[in-house]
Amino acid sequence: MGCFFSKRRKAEKESQPEGEEERPKQYSWDQREKVDPKDYMFSGLKDETVGRLPGQVAGQQFLIQDCENCNIYIFDHSATITIDDCANCVIFLGPVKGSVFFRNCRDCKCTLACQQFRVRDCRKLEVFLCCATQPIIESSTNIRFGCFQWYYPELAFQFKDAGLSIFNNTWSNIHDFTPVSGELNWSLLPEGAVVQDHVPLPATEELKAVRISTEANRSIVPVSRGQRPKSSDESCLVVLFAGDYTIANARKLIDEMVGKGFFLVQTKEVSMKAEDAQRVFGEKAPDFLPLLSKGPVIALEFSGDGAVEGCHLIVNEIFNGTKMFVSESKETASGDVDSFYNFADIQMGI
Repeated sequence: MGCFFSKRRKAEKESQPEGEEERPKQYSWDQREKVDPKDYMFSGLKDETVGRLPGQVAGQQFLIQDCENCNIYIFDHSATITIDDCANCVIFLGPVKGSVFFRNCRDCKCTLACQQFRVRDCRKLEVFLCCATQPIIESSTNIRFGCFQWYYPELAFQFKDAGLSIFNNTWSNIHDFTPVSGELNWSLLPEGAVVQDHVPLPATEELKAVRISTEANRSIVPVSRGQRPKSSDESCLVVLFAGDYTIANARKLIDEMVGKGFFLVQTKEVSMKAEDAQRVFGEKAPDFLPLLSKGPVIALEFSGDGAVEGCHLIVNEIFNGTKMFVSESKETASGDVDSFYNFADIQMGI
């Protein structure tokens, strides 16, 4: 007994004009634009300034290796970036969806944003960092960290494309896999460190077309003090709930508080459930439960003498009508901060 489909295919083939070959089938994966790995690599360069403009990497993996005395700028988002065997280089990396991994590098100065950051077999690196998870160093010495501080018009969209929040930055919470007793393999850069003194802006005409600012108040990522010693025992927790202007309101509040001499210690963006709100907000939780379903909350910790009072004054004056959680008093504020960030660290697996 024959197969109807095989007979039909045979008939169709026989009906084709002589000399005309059957066209190969086209699949969706055959129609994808071919990627040349050389377009996503800087290798073996010396004394050069090179880079990629916004839109030229578009989420691909990137490799930087065997470069010396180079200035390298990736003004786009990428999947992962590996930097191997580089010396005396300046490196800027736009948002990286996955990991940035430095191996066997020395005397490099960098600004970068990523989901995961790891350094192995390196010495004398300076890194202005935004990292969603705990940065890790291994078998490395003299690694110094500062907070990411950079702006250009496309950067905010690149953070979204890479799936990174500008408010999730654990830049100063370093884990050393190979600590040495009595020594510290890493430290924090001075608080007054000027980013441009470490990672200068590009000098080539092509890369100068990117409109960059390194001013703290323009940085896409809020500049926080992280784990630096606090100058005051007083803290204040503010939690903003999801809405049309949440990010803008958070940035405005930071600007107002910093402008009045208070310090931004840390920030966080995380989703909350009703039971989380009960633990963090206590008796005030019922006021906020209907807002939790709208999206993640943004938390800000400020410090400085009079931080609680100062924050209440600004919120009442500028954000009247916008529902926020603000610490009630100096006495309860430290507990608010601990409750929220303990919850957030568990939620994010930090």
